[in-house]
Amino acid sequence: MIPVQGVSGQIIAVLGLGRSGKATAAALQAGGAHVVVWDDGQEARAQAETEGLEIRDLNRAEAWEGITALITSPGIPHLYPDPNPVIARALELGIPVDNDIGLFFRSFATPDWDDFATMPKVITVTGSNGKSTTTALIHHILQSIGRPVQMGGNIGTGVLSLEPAHDGEVVVIELSSYQTDLARALTPDVAVFTNLSPDHLDRHGGPGGYFAAKRRLFAEGGPDRCVIGVDEIEGRYLANQMGQGPGDDRVIRISSGQKLDSFAWGVFARKGFLSENRKGRQVASIDLRMVTGLPGTHNHQNACAAYAACRAVGLAPRDIEAAFHSFAGLPHRSQTVRELNGVRYVNDSKATNIDAAEQALQAFRNIRWIAGGLGKDGGIAALQPHLGNVVKAYLIGHSARDFALQLGDTPHEVSDTMEAAIARAHAEAQPGETVLLAPAAASFDQYPNFEKRGEHFTALVNAL
Repeated sequence: MIPVQGVSGQIIAVLGLGRSGKATAAALQAGGAHVVVWDDGQEARAQAETEGLEIRDLNRAEAWEGITALITSPGIPHLYPDPNPVIARALELGIPVDNDIGLFFRSFATPDWDDFATMPKVITVTGSNGKSTTTALIHHILQSIGRPVQMGGNIGTGVLSLEPAHDGEVVVIELSSYQTDLARALTPDVAVFTNLSPDHLDRHGGPGGYFAAKRRLFAEGGPDRCVIGVDEIEGRYLANQMGQGPGDDRVIRISSGQKLDSFAWGVFARKGFLSENRKGRQVASIDLRMVTGLPGTHNHQNACAAYAACRAVGLAPRDIEAAFHSFAGLPHRSQTVRELNGVRYVNDSKATNIDAAEQALQAFRNIRWIAGGLGKDGGIAALQPHLGNVVKAYLIGHSARDFALQLGDTPHEVSDTMEAAIARAHAEAQPGETVLLAPAAASFDQYPNFEKRGEHFTALVNAL
């Protein structure tokens, strides 16, 4: 746990008692604060009370007596579409509102650092797609060379549940737009922006607000070095704002398709090869085609982002390349589960929308595609131009028949269940083909979440 600094003797309120809220309350108490908590759920309040936390109904005016700050969980709206009433009251009273990310950056450095030979560093990763894979890949690379490293934030451990940093340690943190939008302190050493596509627009009042939330990671404190994906206009704009010109090597531009050889520092992937260019000269190249844990163009962009971040903290290209080959990928994200009789089985249950399914369909050839679930607006009609690699589709779940009507001439059958889809795909697959779960739909018709869907796929494949 990282005790929060600068709060001793203060009364601080915590709103939301999930994993993040409970960890925040504990870290504030460890820093000497008097903590009061509130959650709209009665069960959560009852559980907190059994754990010794003081419940205070922050919907009541008198509850705010003496409170100096409100710390809220990321899932609770603070601005759009409407602020939570408790947060709205704090804003009216002028009481500072923060989250655990802001507290982390306020409290990360300690007096112990005076005795360290190498200062700890923080690498943060944000963006619309690929941030979890990029974060996990950076962590894997650092771990593989024996560098002390921790990982947390929007993936894995909450930031205040991490341990205080050791000499030379790197902390890798994934940050969502919900987290960057509100944090009152954002001071990473290296900040990574992968890409941008529309998401969470209701929480940010539209695409401009969504980008602005991401941009705060770079604008609030100013990282020592920025790794910025420039395949969209927003990334190019951000890179332009953070640098003093194309010769400024504090900005490392990355791309999954365009050459970046006219900047001080660029990392890009083309035709399956990652290239690092410094001041117009190629200094390293890695063949990504045989890196099984990072298939497809979207993962090549993740590889560029992780490579650049690791180079920014001093790692050698050969060490990064070696770690790429031992990276298994994240569960449910283009995860190779097994190869059997020359057939590859890939779990991309996280591909719950059209954009993610498109990336998966472009990552493999000769695909037997398992798709379906609780379809979203428009179904899979937008995937028509990307079905050239599909040998046959096996459709499951609530939207199976609707999806079948949108497949045109692509061979398909309605399997209804995961068991039936895998059995048929397994029976019909030929060596060199890939059985790919990329549902392009939510899971809630048959599974509680995409993880359970992916776990079911994995278990059935491993039983073949």
